[in-house]
Amino acid sequence: MLILAFDTATPAVTVALHDGARVVGHETTIDARRHGELLAPSIAAILAGAGAGTADLTGVAVGTGPGPYTGLRVGLVTAQVLGSTLGIRVDGICSLDILAAQARHEADGREFIVATDARRREVYWARFGPDGSRLTDPVVTLPAQVPAGYPIAGEGPRLHAELAAAGEMIGPRYPAAEALAVIGADRAARGVPPGPAEPLYLRRPDAREPGRPKRVTA
Repeated sequence: MLILAFDTATPAVTVALHDGARVVGHETTIDARRHGELLAPSIAAILAGAGAGTADLTGVAVGTGPGPYTGLRVGLVTAQVLGSTLGIRVDGICSLDILAAQARHEADGREFIVATDARRREVYWARFGPDGSRLTDPVVTLPAQVPAGYPIAGEGPRLHAELAAAGEMIGPRYPAAEALAVIGADRAARGVPPGPAEPLYLRRPDAREPGRPKRVTA
């Protein structure tokens, strides 16, 4: 088994490689404007460091967001191209679930929330059980609409004071491909069907189809 994992749903461009027993390489760069420039070189560097090539891959695990359109598209298109070209499994995994896997130990047996930046002064968030399993579907809301009293992980509480005040800040700011690689390798080993490698945007596009012209009268 050789699983390549990457996520581009946040400002972090994060890549890792899992050989079925452990993570054998990982790299993360924080740059919200250069996902397209950074992902392919990061993948090449991780594979080269492990003495492997794309032909050695048996699967890909990719973060599906929620996240901004441009960055998210870079990761998902790359995963789909690799899967189609190599004829290998592509497993789409919610990026909030990746953060939850990283943060659950700090939750110390409590339910918790993961919230990431959605721009427009909003956040993407979901609530998780003590074991890191997601209890609610991801949504996008104002920070003030996130339930208070839960530990909270992700970039959200680092950007919005009301979230930081609403609960204890735990866990990392961004998802890490090391955690995604572990999830992807475990799911592949157990024969779990792959999740759809489709973007989770949670918003309608800003561009709208024009309506019918208004009547102009004299």
